[in-house]
Amino acid sequence: MKINSLQIEIDGIDKEILRYLMEDARKPILQIAGKIGISGAAIHQRLRKLEHSGVISGSKFIVNTKVLGYSTMAFVGIYLEKAANNSEAVKELRKIPEVLECHYTTGNWSILIKMICRDNEHLMQLLNTKIQPIDGVSRTETFISLEQQIERQIQL
Repeated sequence: MKINSLQIEIDGIDKEILRYLMEDARKPILQIAGKIGISGAAIHQRLRKLEHSGVISGSKFIVNTKVLGYSTMAFVGIYLEKAANNSEAVKELRKIPEVLECHYTTGNWSILIKMICRDNEHLMQLLNTKIQPIDGVSRTETFISLEQQIERQIQL
């Protein structure tokens, strides 16, 4: 597979390495090397190539937000008075720790955000005191996720 903008070749071994690490980023390199049949040094070299090319960047732990008391996941469509308000609105949204993602979109909304809240009351409080008062926001439309049924990365 050739990544067009970067002109990097991703071969079958690279894909195998990525599959193992996408499944568990803490999987030992030597264990992956043994399963693939190449040296640990070769794995490290390929990972450096993938990092430098921008195909991969870092690794992270996944925190179970429900265990921490955050049971409400919501998606909020934000209508802006005009597109010029986008950068200022995003600047203010960055200040709200419960905002996990922010997307500039086509369609009805200017911005779509993903939020995590303790409960519906917490969501309402954030909407009323933090999001709707942002300069340029004309209104919001909120969807509460009842259950996340699929979570995955792209398949290689």
